[in-house]
Amino acid sequence: MSKLRLLFVKEAQAAYISHLDLLRTFQRAFPRTGLEIRHSQGYHPHPILSIVLPLPVGQSSVCELLDFEVTQDTDGAGIAEKLNTGMPSGLRVLACYEARRPVRELAYLRCDVELEYDAGVPEGAAEALRTLFARQSLVIQKRTKRRELADVDIAPLIRRIALAEEESLLRADVTVQAQNPGLNPQLLGAAIERYRPELAPDFIRVRRRAILDAEERDFR
Repeated sequence: MSKLRLLFVKEAQAAYISHLDLLRTFQRAFPRTGLEIRHSQGYHPHPILSIVLPLPVGQSSVCELLDFEVTQDTDGAGIAEKLNTGMPSGLRVLACYEARRPVRELAYLRCDVELEYDAGVPEGAAEALRTLFARQSLVIQKRTKRRELADVDIAPLIRRIALAEEESLLRADVTVQAQNPGLNPQLLGAAIERYRPELAPDFIRVRRRAILDAEERDFR
């Protein structure tokens, strides 16, 4: 028996595939690998596989991870190529290897965040937002798992933000806490709307660049 991990890209049209549909997509793809996926026990057995830190719908990533178990002994060699023969557009497996590190060692997400302004970036916006995100407290309202609104201070969850201005957007290189608790970088827009509404972007685009451990090394 082996526990394996996939590293895969989710972008373009695939960014709009929901978490459950993404799991089903991989379940349908695994038979072409010749691997026998380990299933749960009980009356309704299902494949044992999980996506690490599922990506919110609409966001893209070059560093998604999926863990699964197989009944064979294998190091995963050749599996990525077999999966890619039938993947939908925007999904691409980069590697398959033994899952040696526990998910609890995953600490940070590094993302590209684009703040788009239809009428151009407001004058002084970059400096104003640098000042905003350097605050000791940034309280926003966020929906809980019970769908209720609650106040959450996201400032402690922001490790680093670097802003660069372009013609019609601000591009941010953002590192945030990944779990326990984690921060969806999309919520940076909620902080702007609350504290500097005149600088709120017309659209926010998020792309994960790296999943990191506590030393900010790539988590694999």
